[in-house]
Amino acid sequence: MNIAPTVRLGAVALILTLGLAGCSSGSDSGGDPYSGVTGADPSAPAEEQTETADVALMTADSSLGSIVVDGEGMTVYMFDNDTQGADASTCEGECADNWPAVTVDGEAPEVEGVTGEVGTITGIDGETQLTLNGWPLYYFVGDAAPGEVKGQGVNDVWWVLTPDGERMAG
Repeated sequence: MNIAPTVRLGAVALILTLGLAGCSSGSDSGGDPYSGVTGADPSAPAEEQTETADVALMTADSSLGSIVVDGEGMTVYMFDNDTQGADASTCEGECADNWPAVTVDGEAPEVEGVTGEVGTITGIDGETQLTLNGWPLYYFVGDAAPGEVKGQGVNDVWWVLTPDGERMAG
């Protein structure tokens, strides 16, 4: 029987996808990557998961205590070189490559458990960047999974934030 090339390619892609999915644990620590992340339970029914998809910021338990994360559980950071309450970020170029801005569509982001003042500024790329207590928010490219805090204290200028928007400087 002569199977059309596109059918063969589809079958090979499906087999590779299923095979690779079985090899991935989703976490460097071997544990549940969603552990301690409020509202991001991968075993929850799809309709429950979509409820947090629109949440811009929420809280999560981490090795540092309760911190602010995005709607997918990724840790957000503030930068000491920014000016609190200013309408612009100072993180540009290589800084922005390593510390991408936390952006949102719209001006009124939804939050869960975050009690600090959430706002927005126009980021360096023209997108709407989230702020917490006047601090522009960023991700760290070294954090690969929800709940990781590898950016905490980098160069003594990058910090995770508590739910009330205070930096957790060590």
